[in-house]
Amino acid sequence: MPEGNLSNAELVAEFPEWSVEKVAQKIGVNQRHIAAKEETAGDMAVKAAEELFREYGVARESIDYILLCTQSPDYFLPTTACLVQDKLGIPTTAGALDFNLGCSGYIYGLSLAKGLIYASIAKNILLLTSETYTKYIHPKDKGNRSIFGDGASATLISDTGFAEIGDFVLGTDGSGADNLIVRAGASRNPGEANIVKEDDGGALLSDDHLYMNGSEIFNFTLQAVPSLVDGTLTKNGLEKADIGMFVFHQANKFMLNTLRKVCAISPEAFYIDMEDLGNTVSSTIPIALARIKKENALTGKFNIAIVGFGVGYSWGGCVLKYGY
Repeated sequence: MPEGNLSNAELVAEFPEWSVEKVAQKIGVNQRHIAAKEETAGDMAVKAAEELFREYGVARESIDYILLCTQSPDYFLPTTACLVQDKLGIPTTAGALDFNLGCSGYIYGLSLAKGLIYASIAKNILLLTSETYTKYIHPKDKGNRSIFGDGASATLISDTGFAEIGDFVLGTDGSGADNLIVRAGASRNPGEANIVKEDDGGALLSDDHLYMNGSEIFNFTLQAVPSLVDGTLTKNGLEKADIGMFVFHQANKFMLNTLRKVCAISPEAFYIDMEDLGNTVSSTIPIALARIKKENALTGKFNIAIVGFGVGYSWGGCVLKYGY
């Protein structure tokens, strides 16, 4: 996590029509980490990888593939994963690529890594997620500023690890792209619009900044996630009772609690932990997994269902099998 942070008290000082308690109760966040002005997703990915290497004694010479999930790359080109390879001192014989996905990105990354290993293309894959969404948010956009934080994660995927990667269910519906988007800056709309207005729900509309239609995103999750959960369990030959913990993308507290109830998951088997983080996009699930592991919550044979959903629209589910 970057060192900078934004507390609810600081937000309320800018938007006095809100209260600290209102933000905490609805969003489930008390503070969120914010990348420094000159700190990039690539910088944070490098730091996360260094932590992984140090904590688990991973030899960087053993890495033969880098997968970096980010929607806020250091440059349009070159690929940020290439810059990360050089900064980490990973051998030049390693493959490296970026892939542009948001809240489902970690699950897609696991699917890519599993495919590379099963195809005998790579043996030790460094999967990185890193996002600086806060750099895309307009200063007056109180809604998105209350939700999103910056963060990165690093995962080693190899033939030995703490959990086996099960089977995947993935999905895409690009018709919802306009509901979570930064319109300006790329080839479709390269210039700056510098026009800021509000939609019918009060959310800021700015082509230069992140726009999220919260109600439409919420409706999408209610439609996609229950069948995603059921499909993921069926694909892995499991029932809900076989899952020790469900780890959903940590979007916001209200959405998570609604999805838990709609999916008929008990509170004891449903992980929510974003009070000091906010929504870190593709990093929410791996951060949650790291915290679960550090809390020693994994005992015996333990199945973890991970479920991601969001921008794209894109969604994915998988089961991690621990202790088998």
